Amino acid sequence: MRIVVHGQQAFGKAVLEALLKRGENVVAVYVAPEKEGAKADPLKEAALAAKLPVHQPASYKDPKVWEEFKALKPDLQVMAFVTLFVPEDFLNIPTHGSIQYHPSLLPAYRGASAINWPIIKGEKETGLSIFWPDNGLDTGDVLVQKKTPISNTDTLGTVYFDRLFPMGVEAMMESVDLVKAGKAPRIKQDESKATYEGRCGAENAKIDWGKPWEQIDRVIRGCNPAPGAWTTLGGKTLKIFDAKPLPAKDPKGIGGKLGEVVAVDADGFTVVCADGRFKVTRVQPDGGKKVDASEFISTAKLAKGAILA
Repeated sequence: MRIVVHGQQAFGKAVLEALLKRGENVVAVYVAPEKEGAKADPLKEAALAAKLPVHQPASYKDPKVWEEFKALKPDLQVMAFVTLFVPEDFLNIPTHGSIQYHPSLLPAYRGASAINWPIIKGEKETGLSIFWPDNGLDTGDVLVQKKTPISNTDTLGTVYFDRLFPMGVEAMMESVDLVKAGKAPRIKQDESKATYEGRCGAENAKIDWGKPWEQIDRVIRGCNPAPGAWTTLGGKTLKIFDAKPLPAKDPKGIGGKLGEVVAVDADGFTVVCADGRFKVTRVQPDGGKKVDASEFISTAKLAKGAILA
């Protein structure tokens, strides 16, 4: 079966390498064009190392792009993190169509930040879907799904890199096998259960110290490592990546103002929220790099009484 891999970054590279390791007949690789001055995409580098043709169309409106793709005589297009819109007619050019990875249990959490939102919203479970893409946003029929729990200490990073990434590569291989065997299902998504969340950006990552600790905790974990939950100190942005919640037995006896630093010690600083406190241990100051809170305390001369807003 003649396979075209279409994707980007580390996940796309991992899918390509897994296919090649299995001896699959990958005939070409499609990668989103890099921005000016950016490093070469890892998938592109892996494809070139394997001496595979690499195509980087900026748009799928150009007839030449279609002609090049048809000339490959593809049987299946494997899509591993594709951000450009690809028309359904193009997706259907391969003999067996196209299959795509999405890091949620469709139809829930369609959209670009499908890993952030389940954590932020307090879900206990998430997963991934391999589906048959169409002209909609993550609306195509489902082929394979895998589930994974979300613990109360999971971050975006642990859910993705420890589970959804490797599980996704394995699910892609399983899906290719099903297509080759003529046993790949097309399960309609239940639109009554569909949810869509927009991109999780800075406006969603702002910490409100007047909120309950559970809500703040989910924002910090769901935005770690990106986009990074943030607050301000002295008018400058301070991103918080690691912070341990310290729920109060009696919220009336917390002491201190909302957002006030009430303790500074060797491994971090403690901040007041609506019904408890947070011990902050890793941060990123405005214009700086991620550092342990102890280093930040020293360089910023952080002291008790400071207010995070």
